[in-house]
Amino acid sequence: MSTDAESARRTAEARAAVVASLAAVGGSVDNEMRTRAADLHKNCEAIAKQEKDLAKATNALAKESAQWQKLADTSTKKLNEIGDIQNWAEMLERDLLVLEETLRLVDGENVPDSASGTTG
Repeated sequence: MSTDAESARRTAEARAAVVASLAAVGGSVDNEMRTRAADLHKNCEAIAKQEKDLAKATNALAKESAQWQKLADTSTKKLNEIGDIQNWAEMLERDLLVLEETLRLVDGENVPDSASGTTG
């Protein structure tokens, strides 16, 4: 029976060694998975913070864009008004030239030979 006992002892030792080896491998895999899970959790928090910051920046940009659009609209309106004033001034000048010519004709002055009013 000593060989059977020796064989059983060796089997028990081998079994214990295999179980210990599997536990060590399982522990290292478990530790690696825990580390990865912790990294994923930290990264998730960082991404959530970046999302909030991006949303704030987007809102600020939208407000600034609206202000620039308002300024552009106001400027366009003012430029159109300047164009209208220039057009009005040109029409007024033409009317004054017509009025001047009409008064000259009423007064009986000679008609100038050229548009500049000089005679050649």
